[in-house]
Amino acid sequence: MSHHDHHDDENPGVSRRRVLECMTWAGTGVLWTVTGGVPRSLGLVDSAEAAEPAGMTFLQISDSHVGFDKPANPNALGTLEEAINKVKAIPTKPSFMIHTGDITHLSKAAEFDNAERIISQAKLDVHYVPGEHDFIDEEVKLYKERYGKGTKGAGWYSFDAGGVHFVGLVNVVDLKAGGLGNLGNEQLEWLEDDLKGKSKSTPVVLFAHIPLWTVYPQWGWGTEDGARALEYVKGFGSVTVLNGHIHQVMQKVEGNVTFHTARSTAFPQPVPGTAPSPGPMKVEDAKLRGLLGVATINFKQNNQPLAIIDTPLQG
Repeated sequence: MSHHDHHDDENPGVSRRRVLECMTWAGTGVLWTVTGGVPRSLGLVDSAEAAEPAGMTFLQISDSHVGFDKPANPNALGTLEEAINKVKAIPTKPSFMIHTGDITHLSKAAEFDNAERIISQAKLDVHYVPGEHDFIDEEVKLYKERYGKGTKGAGWYSFDAGGVHFVGLVNVVDLKAGGLGNLGNEQLEWLEDDLKGKSKSTPVVLFAHIPLWTVYPQWGWGTEDGARALEYVKGFGSVTVLNGHIHQVMQKVEGNVTFHTARSTAFPQPVPGTAPSPGPMKVEDAKLRGLLGVATINFKQNNQPLAIIDTPLQG
């Protein structure tokens, strides 16, 4: 996690929940602004770069897999650097960045070092949660030594910024059958206690590596006890859940909770059910950055379906 605190002036309460929009640069991240304490997107990359955002903005990147060098992307470090260059080009500097795990591919010290060297070029405070690939070194200590200071248990924590309560959760320690994520009783009890003192009008952002909602259990794309965590946020007026792991954009809204999964900066994975198993998906070299493109997801009121528009980085 980050060791810096963020202090922003809180705006008065919001009379109703605003429509949320999510802008994903697949291979770059998700850019958010918080106005009146409610997260919303700035829109397409071009318009976001030209916009004068009101309130606080923050970014999400995910699944950098530094050290990965297989055919799906022989240079995962290079595409991470491309993503960070996009971040650096934003005229109005975001307040901070969230990384939703799998910083590295094999939890090697050199991989963590290389990731830090590239990500630090954004000159942003970064809040991390681990992916399962960050916890496979023999003593499971490299992630904790670098990012675990001031956290609880395996690395969970919370912080406040811009009138929003952020909670970083760890669901990759004790994976269940088929690779399903797991939070565990200790962390869930901590989460319940952490939220108890918060006003129900406080917007909440939960972020973890594996989706907290059940995306595709056959591939382990979900968290076995995620429903319990979501019970604790039911009474809050605005809840946003940010995840990675599945290397593709998926969205859904359930009541007061809006779910977003981000794409990887390294390689795509297949759409659920379209391959025998998940994993790095090799595409033609000319098409890779076409998949690592721009996706704009618009949330409309009145129960309209999600509108998802993909714009490739090239082609």
